[in-house]
Amino acid sequence: MINIIISSDPRYNVNKIAIKTAVSDALMRNHISGKVEVGVNIVGDRKMHELNRKYRGIDSTTDILSFALEESNTTSMQHIPRIGFVSAPDQWLRLGDIVISYPQALDDASMDGISVDEEIRTLVEHGISHLVGIHH
Repeated sequence: MINIIISSDPRYNVNKIAIKTAVSDALMRNHISGKVEVGVNIVGDRKMHELNRKYRGIDSTTDILSFALEESNTTSMQHIPRIGFVSAPDQWLRLGDIVISYPQALDDASMDGISVDEEIRTLVEHGISHLVGIHH
């Protein structure tokens, strides 16, 4: 069972079904199943700028940020051993949150000649990779 919590600024017309599908597909590709929870937040540039400044010391906006609840201590994605926190008594694996700037996604989609839904899907997949410990 996958619990996907989507939060979006009402100004942005996002396809929540497509986002849920993107999260599910990315988790499946990374061999993650069972009780898994992921948050996806769609925000504006002002909020993204604020998050970058607060958590990364960067005074600008970006298209995506990922906030993992725990760091993986292995490169094996089969059972993602977690460190740092006590396991939840309800046995849910809470991976963390992905934050996407809708204006940045819209700009990127326009430059690439794709729909904003396709761009958000790509960003979600990228964010899931970071949440499961795959970094570039």
